[in-house]
Amino acid sequence: MKSVGIVLISHSSKVVEGIKDILNQVANDVPVELAGGTDQGDIGTSIDKIQTAIDRAYTDSGVLIIYDLGSAMMNAEVAVEMSEFDDIEIANAPLLEGAYVAAVESSMGKSLSEVKQAAERALLD
Repeated sequence: MKSVGIVLISHSSKVVEGIKDILNQVANDVPVELAGGTDQGDIGTSIDKIQTAIDRAYTDSGVLIIYDLGSAMMNAEVAVEMSEFDDIEIANAPLLEGAYVAAVESSMGKSLSEVKQAAERALLD
């Protein structure tokens, strides 16, 4: 079974680049794609970047999206609705801690549902 892909969305490209560096230290076999900043490189988010990241991160096991702020969630929801894939979930999880736990769980072959639940419990356990 392939690992669940992970998409990290932030208003800052630097934030998600740094988080990806951390994730690569613990789970470099998990597809992690980034959607940071606007199309012009400014602070904000981009539906096009999110869609591209979903397409790149997608595996037969699905994709989990983790975001930083509310407007990123709205753009993620739009991107998911526009996607041709059905098995995409958006986690209500802290960006760094949730992504870290999700990457570890994904690397262990857990399902999309299990990876999402683990990410959402990241600060509770």
